Amino acid sequence: MEKIWSKTLKAGEKWSGNIGRGKYIHFKALGDNANISMLMYNMIDTSERYNMPDTTKAQYTYHLTKGNVLMSDNGRVLASIVEDSTGWNDTISGYTTREFTDKQYGKTTYQDLKNNWYRCGEENFKMELIRNNMTARDLVPCVNLFSKVYVKEDGSMNYDLNHCKAGATVTFRTEMDIICILSNTPNPLNPATEFPDVCVVVEVYNAPPVDLMDECVCYRAENYRAFENTWDYYNLMGL
Repeated sequence: MEKIWSKTLKAGEKWSGNIGRGKYIHFKALGDNANISMLMYNMIDTSERYNMPDTTKAQYTYHLTKGNVLMSDNGRVLASIVEDSTGWNDTISGYTTREFTDKQYGKTTYQDLKNNWYRCGEENFKMELIRNNMTARDLVPCVNLFSKVYVKEDGSMNYDLNHCKAGATVTFRTEMDIICILSNTPNPLNPATEFPDVCVVVEVYNAPPVDLMDECVCYRAENYRAFENTWDYYNLMGL
């Protein structure tokens, strides 16, 4: 496959952009304990966006891996996971805030450290939302790539420090034209007291057409219906 775009996100960096449907988005961790917090929106109508409750409820899971899809609040498929070397991507622990970052890693400022100051997921997301004609009101729960957060019988949420190793990969296929927003900031449950310094490579490729035997389409009956809703959406618009 021919690579059509690539970027390396350094620790603390953010990015957003339009990615058309029928593309692979490939992520590769260049170190242990990587975490990319990700949001997705319908490029044509940003009031439609990734919906964590519907995604997890419809697929009977609270974590995502190969075969799972990211559903929108209109019952359509924004993207599918077609490859995942780790087997688990977190949906429940959210993104870091300024208060958390200052408390966990020590307070830093841009004035003192310039681009080496410690960024947080919430601020990164808000800035990229503004750049895409949205506001803080459009901020929703994210997906945390490469992170495993599991829940014990007592209800406690726990971060697996041995889950993501250097070289881990996860690949999405876009099923709709999306705005993708990324933040290379730590998972809020990562117990490390030093700000993680892990780069992640993001690459985009053209993907082949999806057929009815596709693993993500057939994963559950709910997935198939969501794909039908997506195909109808584009067919009715003549796209």
